[in-house]
Amino acid sequence: MAGRKAFTFIGLPAAGVGAYYLYNAGGSPKVAEKQFEADAAQLSSKVRSELPGKEKEAKTSAKLYAQEAGEKVDKAADDAKAATNKVDAKLESYRASAEKKLDESRRETGAKLTSAVDTFDKTVEKKASETKGWLGGWFGGK
Repeated sequence: MAGRKAFTFIGLPAAGVGAYYLYNAGGSPKVAEKQFEADAAQLSSKVRSELPGKEKEAKTSAKLYAQEAGEKVDKAADDAKAATNKVDAKLESYRASAEKKLDESRRETGAKLTSAVDTFDKTVEKKASETKGWLGGWFGGK
């Protein structure tokens, strides 16, 4: 079964090519063989002459694609770096702003605390002097 399929796919086209050359040679197998060899040599020569150019063209295309891919990667890296720098700048701005507000709150709280302590001290001194006067009146002092 497999042999029959192989013959169908390989043998029939080969037989067709042989019949074509035999027909063009007027039925002479020697002339058909020489014509087939000449056509094969011409085709081989044509393929060989085109291959070096195709190889150079393929290398040039590959270099171009590699260069374009490299440029895209570089651009993506630059874009990512710029975005990172932008985020870093924003974070630094927020940090500086928070530090400034914290410092202002610390100063304001310190000022309020100092003011409250001063007020408390004055009140205590005033009440203490009033108490001295009142107690002194009871015990015969000034």
